[in-house]
Amino acid sequence: MFMKKEPIKIIDSTLRDGSHAIRHQLSREAISAYCEKVDGSGIHAVVVGHGNGLGASSIQVGLSAISDGEMLSAARQALKKTKLGAFFLAGFATIEDDLAPALALGVDMVCVASHCTEADVTQQYISYLSERSVEVYGVLMMYHLTTKEVLLEEAKKMVSYGAQGILIMDSAGASTPPLVRETISHLVEHLDVPVGFHGHDNLAMAVGHSYMAIESGATIIDGTTRGFGAGAGNCQLEALVALLQKSGIPVDVDLYALLDASEDVVRGIMTKPQETDAISIVSGMAGVFSGFKMPVLRAAERFGIDARDLFMELGKRKVVGGQEDIVIEVAMELAEKNAQK
Repeated sequence: MFMKKEPIKIIDSTLRDGSHAIRHQLSREAISAYCEKVDGSGIHAVVVGHGNGLGASSIQVGLSAISDGEMLSAARQALKKTKLGAFFLAGFATIEDDLAPALALGVDMVCVASHCTEADVTQQYISYLSERSVEVYGVLMMYHLTTKEVLLEEAKKMVSYGAQGILIMDSAGASTPPLVRETISHLVEHLDVPVGFHGHDNLAMAVGHSYMAIESGATIIDGTTRGFGAGAGNCQLEALVALLQKSGIPVDVDLYALLDASEDVVRGIMTKPQETDAISIVSGMAGVFSGFKMPVLRAAERFGIDARDLFMELGKRKVVGGQEDIVIEVAMELAEKNAQK
């Protein structure tokens, strides 16, 4: 039974999470074309930028083809009715160099993210946005690594800083149906702000888990058209919207607009079809951030080891986004162990 009946709010991260899938090589033309297709479609906001958010373009996690400013400007010019969103991950960006310039370019909404147990680091950023009456959401990443009780306490911190809603991010695609239901229900019951869910498809459950999150009271879903995203990809928005409409669940989104954006724009951006392949499944089992897929594959080939073993070892060490450097270190250790056998 659904706990809430208001229309589901859709946040579209195609031009942010999808950046991971093409090594952050989104072009100004692709951004403009996509935004023109979905503008006024009922999507709440289109989040644009490097996969790791504002200020993240770097050798460590990937250099963007164009700057944050160029990406946001292209989107802003094309979006007349739909809000422009940005993603801010504490540790990559700063207020002075990244957040303030983004607001000056016309960003309407910002998702401020941290690891699931480190909400404290978001205080200055959420407060900065709240004080300026900017729509801001707190995002707790890699939520499977802690308990629902700890998540609630971290979420409450973000709300106290000024967050207007909380998004739970299944960054590794490691969720199970019971985990989604229990976590979302717990947060919905104890928070006075909307709760949302961002799923990854490592175990081919991103759409299903997003639906379950809605059943459990979530009123915000963050996903991507065609599932375009890190690793196995994200909740495919056009599939979810079709499922919600077929189920009679309120969602004020023009499905045909999403289908057109998927076929006419996103398909051409993707370098290969989004799929739940063997390595993505192992990544989900290991509970490792989906964005580690390419670094793991490259390291495994370089050191002659099994990428699946590397993912499982990274999972044991509970690595999170931003720790990509450890992939090489662990790969070397596994290669040495194999040589000693």
